[in-house]
Amino acid sequence: MKICVTAAGSGLDAQVDPRFGRCQYFTIVEPDTMQFESMDNASIAAAGGAGIQSAQFIANQGVECVLTGNVGPNASDTLQAAGIKVIIGVSGTVREAVEAFKNGKLQPPTSGPSVVAHFGMGRGGSKTPASKGLGQGAGSGMGMGRGRGISTPGTSPPAGSTPPQPSRAEELSVLKEQFQMLRLQLDKITERLDKL
Repeated sequence: MKICVTAAGSGLDAQVDPRFGRCQYFTIVEPDTMQFESMDNASIAAAGGAGIQSAQFIANQGVECVLTGNVGPNASDTLQAAGIKVIIGVSGTVREAVEAFKNGKLQPPTSGPSVVAHFGMGRGGSKTPASKGLGQGAGSGMGMGRGRGISTPGTSPPAGSTPPQPSRAEELSVLKEQFQMLRLQLDKITERLDKL
């Protein structure tokens, strides 16, 4: 079994990166032997589609489970369509995360994404699902996907502020992401139907 842990650095002693699509590294670990490979995330600076691109990359590596802090809706759907389990809320080092997984201390959530689209892009206004009891936060991004867009319970954007409208290029990018995600889901459904 191959496990992918999103990491802020290379190696087993690196901290878990709380972002999936825009994490610094993907560390793929064989939990029985603890052999690993750390790979740069080529999607970290993508203008759009980082979650889907990262999910497709992970699926191509033969990964069966992802350990991360958060996952957005597009990445979640893509990973689910590829049959990859996702465990969120993971922190500590890569080694600690894998050990916790091996010891049964980490369990997949009962629902999909843990953050809204574009979490971690540094745009602020990120919001976790209402089921977590967290309100909309002001974000703490610094641009280029390096900000964490962390929501703070009980906070909200300034009164009268409106979120920036996406540019035509951003909207096109999001639509392309959605198209790719739907195509992947359709392929998976077709494959299931053929098996039945």
